Amino acid sequence: MSFNPYQRASLSALFLLVAAQRAAGQGDTLRLGDLQRQAVARDPRAAQIELLRDQTALRLRNLRTERLPSFGISSQAQHQSEVTQIAFPGAQQPFKTTYDANAGVRVRLLDPSQRPRVSVERAQLAESEARVATATYALRQSVSDAFFAALLLEQQRHVIETSIADLDVQLRLARERVAADAALPGEAALLEAELLRRRQTLDEVVSSRAAAIALLADLSGRPIDARVILATPAAANEVRSVRSAIDSVRARPEYRSFATSRDAIAARAVALDAQLKPRLSFYGRSGFGRPGLNFLAREFTPYWLAGLQLEWSPFDWGTARREGEAIQIQRDIIASEERAFIERMRRAVIADLATIDRLEKIRGTDDEIIALRERILGETRLRYQEGVITAGEYVTRETDLNTARIARATHLVELEQARARFLTTLGLEVQP
Repeated sequence: MSFNPYQRASLSALFLLVAAQRAAGQGDTLRLGDLQRQAVARDPRAAQIELLRDQTALRLRNLRTERLPSFGISSQAQHQSEVTQIAFPGAQQPFKTTYDANAGVRVRLLDPSQRPRVSVERAQLAESEARVATATYALRQSVSDAFFAALLLEQQRHVIETSIADLDVQLRLARERVAADAALPGEAALLEAELLRRRQTLDEVVSSRAAAIALLADLSGRPIDARVILATPAAANEVRSVRSAIDSVRARPEYRSFATSRDAIAARAVALDAQLKPRLSFYGRSGFGRPGLNFLAREFTPYWLAGLQLEWSPFDWGTARREGEAIQIQRDIIASEERAFIERMRRAVIADLATIDRLEKIRGTDDEIIALRERILGETRLRYQEGVITAGEYVTRETDLNTARIARATHLVELEQARARFLTTLGLEVQP
């Protein structure tokens, strides 16, 4: 069975993937979406949501207690310089020194501002939760950067290991030739030096990948084995489906933050209007004093009184009007911030789509280049084994193929990274 160059290139990539999975042993499989969710969940700021809810619950409880009776106790002793004079002969004059001790109760019967204030507290809670979600969303991109850095280094490691295996075979051949006086010692020395350089590069790649994995472990808050397998996201279909409806996607937490801010402003405006409406309360007081309610009494007497109280301040020197204007200004500020955010998202999406289109176009070219480099190296290998060319020429051709393979691996990882960044920019989950 024969294969065309593109099929051979695809088979080569498949063999590299299988070798990577086998080399990973029994390590876990990491998925980008899972790591992103874990990183957001472990961020210390995520705990603020429960704290904010507890805080709001306490404030709402205080608002509910306003409907309950309020009690108070007071007492006073007072001396006044003048009292009402009674112009009848023999009439007892009121005391200048009076005493009073009483207990009172007040119940709010009608308070138009209470329900709007409850709505303000709930709207502010939703606004605060949205802000926390917005603040922690940036972690997703940090996880994505570390994930694709580790994935790229992993692919480079596989390519370098393959080239080292090939050069090692050629080094053994060169040593056999040197031992048989069929080649100069420099032939083997050149291959050995190139092998040492490749192993140095491999050590650097392995170390850098370990650093990226350690960063992922720190971000996600979970231990990650060095043999872990990174599951390459397959987001091509999702990107195509989303691309046709970009303008309608509103999945970023910032959009919810803007919406909740508008709701909070609207709730504050309603509460401001409610503060200007009349309030009705029941009050009662019972006490003991001299005098009691009869100011002509000469002894200490108990008393009580009860009634309704209406409170209304229709004139506030324009305070409510100015506060309403300030609320409208805040509404305009939020609208301008939302427009600016939409513009930033549009520019970011344009850049991501341009990167995706560019990398998708060169994908076929990468396969073709590798197929040609493999053919050239195959011929070069035969000529080297026959002693027609030197080890230096073979290393040059093998380096060309190694470079092409690394370039293809880099472009493939960059393509998936651009797709993931596109989805993350829009606020969508990256599927494995």
